[in-house]
Amino acid sequence: MVERSDRAPLLDWEEVPSAENPSGSAPSGSQVKDRLSSPSNSRALSGCSPPSGFGWSSGTRGPAPSRSVSNADGCSAPPATSGSPVGIDEALPPDKEEHLSDSGPEVSLEDRMVTWEEKDQIVSVFVVTFNTRSGNMLEWCLPKDMDLEGVEFKAIASGSHRVTTDFIYFRKGCYFGLACFANMAVESTVERGARMKSVGILSSSYTLLYRYMSFLEHQVRLQLQSPGHYSPLEAFYEDKRALLPPSGDGVVTALPANTWGAVINHSMHPEMKITHPAGCMSQFIRFFGEQIMVLWKLALLRRRILIFSPPPVGVVCYRVYCCCCLANISIPGVGMAVPEFRPFFYVNVADISALENELSYVACTTEKIFEEKKDLYDVYVDNQNVKTYRDGLKPLLRLSTADREKYRKLTEQRQMLLYSQEENGDCVSSEEDLFILFFLEQNNRIFQTLSEVAGSSDPTVTQESVRAMGLDPHGDRLFLLHLLEIYGYDTLLVSEQLCCS
Repeated sequence: MVERSDRAPLLDWEEVPSAENPSGSAPSGSQVKDRLSSPSNSRALSGCSPPSGFGWSSGTRGPAPSRSVSNADGCSAPPATSGSPVGIDEALPPDKEEHLSDSGPEVSLEDRMVTWEEKDQIVSVFVVTFNTRSGNMLEWCLPKDMDLEGVEFKAIASGSHRVTTDFIYFRKGCYFGLACFANMAVESTVERGARMKSVGILSSSYTLLYRYMSFLEHQVRLQLQSPGHYSPLEAFYEDKRALLPPSGDGVVTALPANTWGAVINHSMHPEMKITHPAGCMSQFIRFFGEQIMVLWKLALLRRRILIFSPPPVGVVCYRVYCCCCLANISIPGVGMAVPEFRPFFYVNVADISALENELSYVACTTEKIFEEKKDLYDVYVDNQNVKTYRDGLKPLLRLSTADREKYRKLTEQRQMLLYSQEENGDCVSSEEDLFILFFLEQNNRIFQTLSEVAGSSDPTVTQESVRAMGLDPHGDRLFLLHLLEIYGYDTLLVSEQLCCS
């Protein structure tokens, strides 16, 4: 259940507690400890620190309390810590150390992180409606002076009249938004037989937005049935409105130092609520199949990726999130100079000017006209069809032998996990953890090998070193050359043995 603030007496917006935790209470310290020491998380301890975007995985067990933190984009940001895990005790003042000692009373990880957790991050709440004469319109919002220009075209996506319900993640300036849409048949000639509305919120971080999806879904139904009933939205905003720093950007970029040691061995990805039973990662794998290896390479190369799909938009927003997770790197110093892989989630024609200035992003749209704007993207994904109009990238769309081998290993690991969950009742490990850590380890393997080659007496990339990266010396040669250029390894020599296949 969403925690209650003491600022608002009207609390009928609260979420219904899940069946897993009827009381709505936070998990105990032992539960958190078990979760952190799970097999799926222990794989992240091999000498690497997490990137700045990560969180508790909901997996197949339903949403867990989020303790996730990210920078403005939340995905694959350069790490801000050293390569060795920071002990919890190291960052605490001497008078606090006794509370974490073996002999003293133990302060649970949950208690420590609750004191820091992002709270009251909602900067705006709004209602958007479709008017048969004027089109999409901003009907109501708080605060009244908030700049919400264009949000009416994000909260109700193009083509939404074809679906009855949907949810949409999007960006608005430096903020992230979540809106829930609903379409209800009405006996009204003025409304042409249908009433369409969307209720949404803006926040400085998308990793916490999922908490309020149930509330937004309920409120949009309420707005359809009783238009103009805003008191629950007013109470919600009063209770959860953000207390932004003087700079006004409201962006949290890093965990406090005293929490790093406790969470460093947890999966390193932002959390979003999974609304379909198998989880968004498994759906992503099933949808794209072997093509996820192509998307992995393009994400690691920080290309501009645009995903087209007709409504509903919600599941496509999860594909944006999954693409971001493919590019995580946790080796200190790697990726500091490359463009951030920025998730824009849903975009429309009003975002064209913003996308023109982006060096790297992943987004989704329902507007087919984007396909003609070839200068806005490097890669266009239409259904399962991944294509590019850039000659230098076309060879990367072909799967190499190493790509197929990696996909086979990923599939085997998924099958073993599913078998373990079915036979042994394993409720700790999740496909989300497996997916994130699989690509994180692959990325770290590449850059760890490159760093070793760069520091050797003979800085030459050979067939042996390429194989050590898990790549194909022939089929992945162009990918490797792009990688060396983008990540600043251009001083390395490439063996002439690495020829095109």
